[in-house]
Amino acid sequence: MIVGLGNPGPEYARNRHNIGFQVVDLFAERHRLKFDKAQKRARVALGHVALTAPAAPWRGRVLLVKPITFMNASGEAVGPLAKFYKVAAADILVVFDDLDLPVGRLRLRPDGGSSGQKGVKSIIQSLGVEAFPRLRVGIGRPPGQMDPADYVLQGFSAAQEEEMAFVRIKAADAIETWLAQGVVAAMNKFNVT
Repeated sequence: MIVGLGNPGPEYARNRHNIGFQVVDLFAERHRLKFDKAQKRARVALGHVALTAPAAPWRGRVLLVKPITFMNASGEAVGPLAKFYKVAAADILVVFDDLDLPVGRLRLRPDGGSSGQKGVKSIIQSLGVEAFPRLRVGIGRPPGQMDPADYVLQGFSAAQEEEMAFVRIKAADAIETWLAQGVVAAMNKFNVT
């Protein structure tokens, strides 16, 4: 189960806060999966993925999830879907934005707290555990005295957007490595300083 975090609606589509949706959309496009079903307060895409190099050969069924609950209530979709599909927390990868990472930096972890990210906090509460992998995508800190809540709801600057086009590809590659080789291999490859 691969969960992208974001806010539903076209007005939020290119916001920094929606990088999780953007990455999962790219992954779906790569593997010809369609978000053609609404289930448990989410848009879902279910299908088989076959991977070859560079990730490693792997074939399996994946469930892609984009909660439509708005970011801060993401657990209201993720928990019920995990229960319905009988997916263990360790087999759920959550992709989301992180203010504390520089723009474009990726950071995979096998578990951990919410680090103040309210969507992740909601998922932790819904699953009842912190032990699920996560892929954090750096969006940087807001400039000056700007409110972080306003910052995450803005789009990337033109220069940042150019960089983020490559970062989305790299994040989709990280998902493939996680699927084929596990979280440790993905961390070793993508948690570059």
